[in-house]
Amino acid sequence: MSTTTPPANRPLAGLKVVESSLLGPGLAATFLSDLGADVVKVEPPTGDYIRRMTWPIVEGTSLLHLHTHRGKRSIAIDLKTEAGLEVYRDLVRGADVVLEAMRPGSLAKLGLGFDDLIQLNPRLVFCTLSGYGATGPYRDMPSHGIAYDTWAGLIEPVLDDGGFTRIPTLPNIGINVGPMIAALGILAAVIRARETGEGTCLEVAQSDAAAYMDWYRIETYRAYERPADVVTGNSSDDHERREPGLAGMWEGVRYQIYEASDGHVLFMASEQAFWRNFCEGVGRPELFERWPGSQYADHARHNTELQAELKAIFATRTCVQWLAFSDEANTPIAPVNTPKTAPDDPQFAHRLPFYGIEDVGAEQLPLPVYLEGDLPPTPSMAPTVGEQTDEVLADLGLSAERIAELRAAGVVGPR
Repeated sequence: MSTTTPPANRPLAGLKVVESSLLGPGLAATFLSDLGADVVKVEPPTGDYIRRMTWPIVEGTSLLHLHTHRGKRSIAIDLKTEAGLEVYRDLVRGADVVLEAMRPGSLAKLGLGFDDLIQLNPRLVFCTLSGYGATGPYRDMPSHGIAYDTWAGLIEPVLDDGGFTRIPTLPNIGINVGPMIAALGILAAVIRARETGEGTCLEVAQSDAAAYMDWYRIETYRAYERPADVVTGNSSDDHERREPGLAGMWEGVRYQIYEASDGHVLFMASEQAFWRNFCEGVGRPELFERWPGSQYADHARHNTELQAELKAIFATRTCVQWLAFSDEANTPIAPVNTPKTAPDDPQFAHRLPFYGIEDVGAEQLPLPVYLEGDLPPTPSMAPTVGEQTDEVLADLGLSAERIAELRAAGVVGPR
């Protein structure tokens, strides 16, 4: 362990990660590399087909690869050869973490599972990140990212005009949150390993992560299985039970989306104090006098008369004017953006400046972690297949002659 203090915006400098991944789950190590970890992606000489997967394709390479593997180094090894397996073992001997971001047990089949590698490096943290996890009846099923969200109950199918069932437009949860949870678990395990000298094995499922991110709705349904006199709604709704999460917002009036003169805004004056501020700010104190509401969490449900008043009020100003009003009057009003328009929002532009095309191949968002006032530094471009093979092997102490021999024998690539 290095005794030098890493730069503030590269707090994981010195952490060494060996990544064996296919497609998106490699994002777990991206969180680490963005914060300064040295991540070596091990792939076959033919490469991970993530470079050709999904859209858009930017100058021949997928955005999925450009984002997922930015800031990493690639070494191409044929793990079907004994010499290739030994190179992998050499990598592990000096590593803090091995990430198996593919079906559970893939490395064990090669003799590179946790039980094998812990013999080489007793402090090793071994993390398996997969679709459905390493246990359970679905563990060996093939799957892709949306499966974890449908499994978790996050997606409701829709019908098109022809009566065909369709996947609705929505963000992917499991394939993004799963790697994030894995990264959190890895760092916790690294701390433990450094304190105790003992390595550990952990595993994370992207499906589990999708369900966990919707804990509020899932747990609410379970809570409602208890007697109605034990689990109720809140006091402002006269303790009426509501559908969980945003489904319970449909009838809301003081917490609702309204159309402005040039778009939409979200109004959120569910606290009485915020509601009073709004009414006074727009010069309509009689609205508060007539419908003061409860102190907290009162959405004025089903009050269509008030809703009509608010609809007319919000139509009188632009979105920008309503945001300025929110700030001045101290009442919560938020923009309603789309993935296309959100980057034009001044708050977005201030907090999330894109990495440039010349740096990472496509405009990409930074990891939104400010360390002593700064975002992490701009990462390097995602590597081509085996781009740093010679560099990584030299780091292991192999001579130029030995590297040439391995390359000539097809043990390392690319091909």
